[in-house]
Amino acid sequence: MALIKKNIKIATILPYKENYTLSKASAASLWVSEFYKKSKYASVNHIYGHTKSKDFLTRNYFNIDLKNIKSKIKSATREYTSKLIKRFNHINYDIIEIHNRPIILEEISKKIKSRFIMYFHNDPLSMNGSKTIKQRLDIISNVEKIIFVSEWTQKRFFIDLDDKLKTKTEVVYPSVNIKKKISKKKNYITFIGKLNESKGYDIFAKAIIKILDDFPKWKAFSIGDEDRRKIFIDHKNHHELGFLCHEKVLSLLDKTSISVVPSKWEEPFGRTALEASSRGCVTIISSRGGLPETTKEAIKLKNLDENNLYKSIKFFIKNKKQRHLIQKRSLQNVDHVISENTKLIDKIRQETLPYSNFNFIKKKLKILNIYNQGQKLNHRLYNISLGKKFSNGFIRNGHDVLELSDRDFIKNNRSLNFFTNNNFQKYLIESFRNYNPDLLFFGHTRNIDLETIDILKSINRNLIISQWNEDPVMPSLKYSKNNIQNIKRYSNLVDHTFITTDPSELKKQEKDINNLHFFFVPVDKNIEFFDVYKLRPQKDLFYAMSHGVNRATLKEGTEDDRIIFLNELVKKIPDIKYDFYGFANKQPIWGNNFFRSLINSKMGLNLSRGRPTKYYSSNRIASIMGNGLLTFIDKKVQMDHFFNKNEIIFYSNINDLADKIKFYSKNEKLRKKIAMNGKKKYFKIFNEKRITEYFINISTGKNFKLF
Repeated sequence: MALIKKNIKIATILPYKENYTLSKASAASLWVSEFYKKSKYASVNHIYGHTKSKDFLTRNYFNIDLKNIKSKIKSATREYTSKLIKRFNHINYDIIEIHNRPIILEEISKKIKSRFIMYFHNDPLSMNGSKTIKQRLDIISNVEKIIFVSEWTQKRFFIDLDDKLKTKTEVVYPSVNIKKKISKKKNYITFIGKLNESKGYDIFAKAIIKILDDFPKWKAFSIGDEDRRKIFIDHKNHHELGFLCHEKVLSLLDKTSISVVPSKWEEPFGRTALEASSRGCVTIISSRGGLPETTKEAIKLKNLDENNLYKSIKFFIKNKKQRHLIQKRSLQNVDHVISENTKLIDKIRQETLPYSNFNFIKKKLKILNIYNQGQKLNHRLYNISLGKKFSNGFIRNGHDVLELSDRDFIKNNRSLNFFTNNNFQKYLIESFRNYNPDLLFFGHTRNIDLETIDILKSINRNLIISQWNEDPVMPSLKYSKNNIQNIKRYSNLVDHTFITTDPSELKKQEKDINNLHFFFVPVDKNIEFFDVYKLRPQKDLFYAMSHGVNRATLKEGTEDDRIIFLNELVKKIPDIKYDFYGFANKQPIWGNNFFRSLINSKMGLNLSRGRPTKYYSSNRIASIMGNGLLTFIDKKVQMDHFFNKNEIIFYSNINDLADKIKFYSKNEKLRKKIAMNGKKKYFKIFNEKRITEYFINISTGKNFKLF
């Protein structure tokens, strides 16, 4: 079962000549209305068409007024399309369904960003916009799905095209509701359709006059009209009823014993045959077009002429037992049922929707996680690698993860080829093609070309892309400018961006970046596994900094506000046993050495570069709090939104910090209790499973409160 994006909108466009009304509805209108009524998307499905009447078939119908219907100069289709585009510019539809008018698809797809489904109710080769090979290939490239009303119409579309392209198509038949038992039948024979030669009305007329002469207790009915009538039936037992609304047609079929559909032209489907058979009629059809697909119980004429039609009708009039058997089987063996095919259409819609077409096995995703694995750094960053924690979280939540390390690939291949970046793009595209992920998740990279993202989206049009960034974005920090540019590089191409600072801070500087979300640096049960509050550390205060994680050593001549702050702090707490790294010519520490030093201190200082900013903390907070050290943080970071004073220590300024460090260094019992509470709370609300669950929910359009 796939996840569904909430608050979706679906637009269904009928040909403007279709009449979406109870009194005048024809095939496409009936299709739309019947599947609409049982669809789980009914409340979010808007239907568009044109009519002068008011007896609309269903709710959620929007009528488009047209002035050029009778104009010989101006195009009514162009007017109709233009008005639809104007309306759709104000309503962001997730899916736009277009029935039987490829020329409308061609125009709307140029102007409106949405996902399209094209429905063919007639021969595609007879319609403007799908006659040529190029036009049909364009349709395939512009839509998520093409739905045909029969295999015959599907075959017509693919004449001179590669059949492998059929993977983007489905056959969904016009359907009926099942009747549980047969109605009382009368000696009625019916013809329903246009009263012209294409529909075989001339054959019916000649055959039915003979039948009514031979069997005077039988009656015949013709339902339909024709603007240029040439065929008339003059017999006292024949009744021409004209165009009837759908309900009256079905009512007559309930009483009909034999229904005749002797079409000469290639019927795209033959709804009349389906309805007649489903109502328990003996249904006699030709084998033209999609008619044989309507029902397995139909009687197919071997030769389409008046003599064969006469013989077939005569046989079932004279053989009552055989007639009743066919009527019973027709009622019991309905091939195309509204309730079943509505589910199929909804499934197609669901797979078309953004965020829904995932390769789920019990709601599980395939995730391509791109981040710097630090192979070139001999994995000394494993304990502070957020990408690693994300992979762990995704997997522990039951998803499948494929990891790619962009920087390592480029470094490992640099000596072999000057075009390493091009090689990486090829490597990424082919890996993507083979794995076919549902979610592309990456952080801290500039190595993915923008064109590559377009290619990935074309391979999987339902792909969701999210990026993350853990570095600061405050305007007071020069380093942040480059970081913001890294975020902006992909912000318009990805669906979501996750940062470790409150999004309002970035929005003040870059208003055009949308879908921003905050995330908290996660802890991981396999990485932050120490309980320092249970140990006997020899040092009081731990702090570790570097001049960038890619540098193993200090950068000579580099000094920032943190150094100034630490120098002043040390002067204020001369009796405190501090263990600082990246400070006073003491080199940074990494990997296992980091942990050896960390667990030898009772308390940790969470001091980040730049001015204290809402919610921002470097990932050292996970190492300190997650391993059970009592943690100090500036109150201006507003961590009190997540933790209370019994879980973390807030300080107002350097003097307040110095006083509190001295206080808790002497109050072992209280220090241990707060450190324990802090770790417990951290692991409850910001563990690797919960943070990645948050990523998945937000990325797939679901609500999820992180705190």
